This record gives sequence, C-alpha cells and structure tokens, in this order.
Amino acid sequence: MAKRRIFHIAKELNISHTEILSFLEGKGIVVASHMAPIDEDVYKLVLSEFHKDKESVERYRKEQVRREIHDTRILEQQKANKKLNLLSLEKQREIEEKEKEDIKAREEKAKREAFEIEQSEKEKQQNQALEIENKKITDTKKQKQEDLDKKKALKSNKKTFRKVELSDIESQVGKGTTNRPSKSKQVDAKKLKSTTATVKKIKASLETKSKKKVYKKDKSGDIDDDAINEVKPLSIAEFSNVDELSKIFEVPSNSIIQKCMGLGILATINQRLDWDIIELLAEEFGFKAEKLEDIGEELFDFEDTDEDKKNAIERPPVVTVMGHVDHGKTSLLDFIRESNVVAGESGGITQHIGAYQVALKDGNIVTFLDTPGHEAFTAMRARGAQITDMVVLVVAANDGVMPQTIEAIDHAKAGNVPLVIAINKTDLPDIDLERIKRELSEHNVLVEDWGGKVQAIPISAKTGDGIEDLLSSMIIECEMLELKSNKDTFARGTVVDSKLDKGHGPIATVLIQKGTLNVGDPFICNNISGKVRAMMNERGQRIKIATPSTPVQILGFDQVPQSADIFAVVENEKEIKRIVSDRQRLKREIDLKKITAQSLDAMSALIKEGAIKNLPIIIKGDVDGSIEALSEQLSKISHDEVGVQIIHKSVGIISESDVLLAAASKAVIIGFQVQVSSNAKLQAQQEGVDIRTYSIIYQAVEEVTLALEGLLEPEKVEEVLGKAVVQEVFKIPKIGFIAGSKVTEGLIKRNARARVIRDDEEISEGEIVSLKHIKDDAKEMKEGFECGIGVDEFSKFKEGDIIVCYEIKSIKRTLELN
Repeated sequence: MAKRRIFHIAKELNISHTEILSFLEGKGIVVASHMAPIDEDVYKLVLSEFHKDKESVERYRKEQVRREIHDTRILEQQKANKKLNLLSLEKQREIEEKEKEDIKAREEKAKREAFEIEQSEKEKQQNQALEIENKKITDTKKQKQEDLDKKKALKSNKKTFRKVELSDIESQVGKGTTNRPSKSKQVDAKKLKSTTATVKKIKASLETKSKKKVYKKDKSGDIDDDAINEVKPLSIAEFSNVDELSKIFEVPSNSIIQKCMGLGILATINQRLDWDIIELLAEEFGFKAEKLEDIGEELFDFEDTDEDKKNAIERPPVVTVMGHVDHGKTSLLDFIRESNVVAGESGGITQHIGAYQVALKDGNIVTFLDTPGHEAFTAMRARGAQITDMVVLVVAANDGVMPQTIEAIDHAKAGNVPLVIAINKTDLPDIDLERIKRELSEHNVLVEDWGGKVQAIPISAKTGDGIEDLLSSMIIECEMLELKSNKDTFARGTVVDSKLDKGHGPIATVLIQKGTLNVGDPFICNNISGKVRAMMNERGQRIKIATPSTPVQILGFDQVPQSADIFAVVENEKEIKRIVSDRQRLKREIDLKKITAQSLDAMSALIKEGAIKNLPIIIKGDVDGSIEALSEQLSKISHDEVGVQIIHKSVGIISESDVLLAAASKAVIIGFQVQVSSNAKLQAQQEGVDIRTYSIIYQAVEEVTLALEGLLEPEKVEEVLGKAVVQEVFKIPKIGFIAGSKVTEGLIKRNARARVIRDDEEISEGEIVSLKHIKDDAKEMKEGFECGIGVDEFSKFKEGDIIVCYEIKSIKRTLELN
C-alpha cells in the first residue's frame, strides 16, 4: 500500500497542511515538508485529531448534492408552470384579437361620420365665401371714391396726418376682379400688390414696437400692459448665475446686475441666485421662469411602458417584516431561513435593513425585508414600506400594540399595501389574543375574526407553531396582487442599504424591481456612476445575474450611495459620465449656496445674540442607513437654549481629515460601529478632539443628551439659612456700624448673602462681612445666640430690623425634549 503524503491528507480534510505539520511537530514527529509521506499510524493519529473537519467536509458534500436535487425539482415545477401560463396566454391573445377587431370597426365608423361632418362644414364655408364676394362687388364704387381722395391728398403740398384703419386696408387685399374690364387687370394687380406690402409694413412696425415694450420700462418704472400679455415660459436651472441668465434672457449681464441692485442684491457675474430672485428677474424681462428638472431624471422613472406591460412575467413578492423592537421579527425570519441572524446583532436588536430571498417548501420564492423595530429607525422602516408588495406586522402576544407597531400600520397604509398580522410569542403563558385584536381595531385594523379583511395568525418563532399558516396566508395575498415585471429590459432598482467595506470598497444592497442585471453593466445611481464588478446574494455567494424582486449586493460604485437612491442601468457609458458630472456639479453648487446662506444669515445672528448654544457633531458609521437613523434621532434632541448641529456625516472609518474638521469646528466625533485609524487617534490626542465610538444607538443618544444638559445654564435657587433680630446698634472704629442681634431661627453665616427687612419691606441687600460673638470672630452663629453682624455697604440699622441670611444654590437642569 502506497504511503500517504501530507498535502493529500490536507486536501482530504479540507484544512491547511501547515496545521498538520504543526500538530505533528507538537507530538514530536519530525516531517520534512508537506510532500513527505507518512506511516499508517501517523495517518490515524492525524485523523483522530482532525476528524471533525472531515465530518464537516462530508456533510458539506451531502448538502451540495441535496441542493442540486432540490434545484432540479424547482426547475421542473417552473417548467410545468410555464406551460400552463403559455396555454392561458394563447387564450388571452385570442380574446385580445377579437377586441382589437371590434375597436377597428368602431374607429372606421367614427372616421366616416367625421368625414361627412367635415364635408357639410366645407359646403357652409363655400356658401359664406360667395356671400362675402358679392358684398365686395357692391362696395367697389365706394372704394373708387376713396382712391380719388388719396390721390388728391398726395398732390397737395400741405402735410396731412390721418388715421390708418387696418380693417379698411385688409378689406382691399384678395378682392375678386371678375366684375372689372379685361384691359384694367394689370393695373388692379399692381394696386393689390402695393396695398399688401403696405399692410405687411404696418404690421411689422407694430410687432417690433410690442417686442420693445417687453424689455423696456417707461420713466415711472412700470412695465407696459402690452408687454405683460406676451409672456414666454423658459426652463431655468435653480441657482443659475448671472452669466447663465444673461444668455437665457438674451440681454447683457450688466442689465441683470442692475436689476439685482434694484432688488437690493449686490450680485457679480458669477454669483448664483436663489429661485425667488430668478423668478423676479424673469418677470422683469418678460418671461415666466419654470424650474428645470434634474438632469437625467427620466432614467429614474419606474412607470411601465407599453413594451414593459407586453413582456411582463410573474415575479416573486417582496414582503417587509415590521413591528416593535424585541417582538420577534428577526427570530421569525431566522426560523424561515433556518439561520441565526440574532446572534450577530448588537444588543439583540437589528440596526440594518436585511434583505433575504427564501425558497419555500412549496416551491414559491419570496423576498423578505427585515426592518429594525426601534423608533430611531423610522426612516429605514418607511423606506422598506415604499418598495414592498406586502407587510407582515409582528405583534408580541405578551406586549400588545406598541408605538412602533402603530407607526408600522401607518407606513403600510401610506404605501397602500396589504397587511398580515403575525401574533408572536403564543408559547408564553398568560396571553390574551382577544386583547391584541381589540387594540388593533382601535387603530382601524379589523382582523377576520372581528369581521374585517386583515388576516391575523398566531405563531411562535421559537417553536415554529403557526409559521406554515402564516406563509400560506402570505402567498394567497400575493397571488391576488398578480405581481408582474418586465425581465427583458435595462435593470432598475432601489438601494436598500450601503456600506464601505475594507477589502471591496463601496457596497450597496439593491432590490432589483425591473429588468435583469448582469455583471459588467454600466449604471447610474443618483449622482454616482459605476460598473457592476461583482454581485453577491445575502449569504455572500457570487451570482452572475439578478432578476426582478432579487436583493443583491453590488460591487463597483465610485462612492457610497445613500439609502433609497434609484439604481438604473444605462447602455451608453459615455452618456452616464456626462450626466453624472453635470448632476454632481449642480449638487455641489447648490449645497455650497445653501451652506453659505445658512452660515452667514442664520448662524451668525444667533451666535451674536447668544440665543443658542450648539453642540457640533461629526457622525461616521458603517452603513448609510444607520447614519441616517442616528442623525435623525440626534436632531430630535432640541431645546430652546441648546441644540445639536451635525456638520458632517459619512460612511467609513474615522480618519485624519475627520479629526482636522472636528478641531477646526470644535466638534465631537461619534463613530457608530466603526474603527478609528491609528493616525487619527494620535492626531486627536494632539488636537484635543473627543472621539466616542458606539455599537448601540441608545448609548450614543443618551451620552449626547447628557452633554447637552451640561450646556444648559444651571437654575438659581435661593435657600434661606436663618434670621436674626437687631436689638442694638454699635459703632466700632475701622469697621463701621455693627448690628447687635439675636439669631431667632436657623443660623447666620459669615460671607453669606443677607437682606435687611424693616416693616415688611426690604431696604438693603449685601454680604455679611463681619460676624462676631462677644469679641471673637465667628464663622456661623446658631439659633438662640447673640452676635454682632456687619452687612456690606449698609450702616443705618434700627432696633427691630430683621436680617435674613440666605444662599443661592445652582441646581443642574435636565433636558426636556421638545
């Protein structure tokens, strides 16, 4: 029997040969290299150590075989379903052809009727024309007399001015000459030509005058009424500069600058203007400004064309699982997926949107979106409801309807999608299902048991009871929707979540909603371009194509996209780069304009007045969805005196540039599930920048709230320490007047505040600068003792005056959120 070599055994056990070599070295067995043969005894020793690895390899191979068998069965079922669909499509085509023939017949009949009506109208017009011509013949004598008057006026030397009536001149044009003698035909033609030319000249002069009125004002500064009537609509981009507007209005840039000065704005030729100013300028020059839509907006349209409707085929449903935190949403999906996602979540809560595609036992494929349940993730749950076909609302039987449950109901209603209730944790004791149904009815959700249309299925995500019923209810609801999409077109979808990976760069989870996505397709996502370098499913396995309703992780973005951005594949890669550069330039200029306006107008005024104390914060996170949720939650922490100002937020690790920005703006850096680079840590220590990292959102919100409470001015509270009655007044050299008093209650302290009361009115207030007992100085005097009291800047004591001693304490205020 041939001896086995080390690398053969490593391949058999699916482990590294270095592990075997290190193991044998630990046992004292010397092996030259991984190519060296070993004896049978050594082989058995290796197997006994690594038998678990061998079992896992065999189990993996069996699982692969089982999956292949399962996939072939699914393909056979799909082929059978396709045959049935083809038969039903043939019947539908026959019905559609009959309907088309009926429509053609109706259209031909309508055309015939329209033709007859048109003929009758033409006959009427011809009769009217004959009547007009006869009228013109009778008026020839009158016109000849007018011609003679014109000749006399020309012969006279005096200049005469007369009113020109266009209606009279136009009546001479196009006259019939049938009643004239044949010799005068040439003369009449010359006259007609001259009158026609005269009419054209007069009309042209009038038109030019009206145009000038559009651009010019009179001395009073008012625009002519004729100019207002001729308003031309113009498409203008928001935040256009003066130079661009001058080209659009076809006027010099100086004219626009003068108009701006008249409006109280000092503008330069390259300055970008607000939309309100652009509208006013357009009105000044006789135009109506219409806001230009974003460049390339037509690429992000999800409306189905006629071709899409024609080629539409069935697609898997997209189901969003919603509910309150800790009600068992992820546990339910774990049971369906036969995996364990909960173990990887921070604090036992889901902080990202998970997208999974699951093949059920009956062969149906369903795409699940798992949204977080905590209130901070409202925006993420809303995003899930917008792209879903159905919502499964998980309600814990032991907890009932909670605030986020109500919020999920509102999102489902706003999205106009069907709702299925899953009452979870029915395995726990002392639960009341009727109470849950009653609470749901209070929010306009009537279940079938209570006469409504919403299905409510009791389940247990822990034991699996009722989950089969829930899945069948979901499939029935989705079948009624008849979900279809065109597979043979350019892919379009929505970004569900995004992150910056160390090894792969920007990665986005995209739900494909239309078309087929292939590796190598060029795409545009908002103002980011890219090319699909690789695609992975939710388990990290590489795939080559993605069809409608498939969630897929895409590699190839130039930057990290934002959640809810529209993803669209475009055929022309050069066109994508042009559109992206234009969109990025426009967005950059608009953002710059907005930031400048806010910092100069609003912020400087508030800082000068001292009305607001802001805590500047920089947020860095692992995925865009978590950053959005955290920033939204932090922005809710507002108060009349203090607030949060988020100056920057982005995906990725905390870098040196973040520390420099924080040092310049005196901000705190908050990292959410991200690491801090070593250079950034060193620079933060040098610059004195505070960096806080968190893995649970509650902790970040609580610590920021405490920091804001420190910015609040403490509340000043007066605490009375004691009272003393003046019995006699003494004058002591170098000190002044001292009130000989007796402490009636509490105690009197030196250096404390005091007020002197006479006849129930306060006559003086100051500090106790002197306190003596007989001749000795004392720090404090208790009730019942006599003492001498000296108050700063007061000496006119009288017998019977009451001296009240008090302290002002500063009490820390807590932040009451608006």
